[in-house]
Amino acid sequence: MPFIDELVARLPEPVRRLAMQHHELIKFALVGGTTFVFDLVIFYALTFTVLEPKPVVARIISGTLATILSYILNREWAFKNRGGRERHHEALLFFAISGIGVILAAAPLWVANNVFDLRSNVTTTELVVLDFVLGFLIGNLLQMAFRFWALRKFAFPVEQLRGGDAGSTDLHPSDAELIDEELGHA
Repeated sequence: MPFIDELVARLPEPVRRLAMQHHELIKFALVGGTTFVFDLVIFYALTFTVLEPKPVVARIISGTLATILSYILNREWAFKNRGGRERHHEALLFFAISGIGVILAAAPLWVANNVFDLRSNVTTTELVVLDFVLGFLIGNLLQMAFRFWALRKFAFPVEQLRGGDAGSTDLHPSDAELIDEELGHA
């Protein structure tokens, strides 16, 4: 993503260094923001049409589709410098972790609808706000914290070796060369 690379390059040195130290978290957050919007659009498209009486089913469908997009973006961008597992094993772990995340994201909505029966006495506007707060704010915060921890620990556990340790002819890369490699330029 050249735009983001240019943006990071224009940051003042202390901020740029901090951004580079936490580049995975920043990339994970950008992927999360992208899939959040995707998830939100699919969820409301379903709840205002074919799945209007079944918001939990709509949330699980939208969450599943967002998870597929998330795998592609995380694998190819956010965690591209990690690996160590065969692709099918990594994908299985990613989708298992994300499946737990989808359940965590839907849990507040399920509790509100099935334990407290909140859908019965609210207006459409209140329902939209309630679904958003429970399904997207609270639910996504739960799943985001869990997924970042679990993806780094289990699905993408080991950073790939760089420089001579990875078999490169550049045995002792400079800090600038390593930053270029982290940004995907190498």
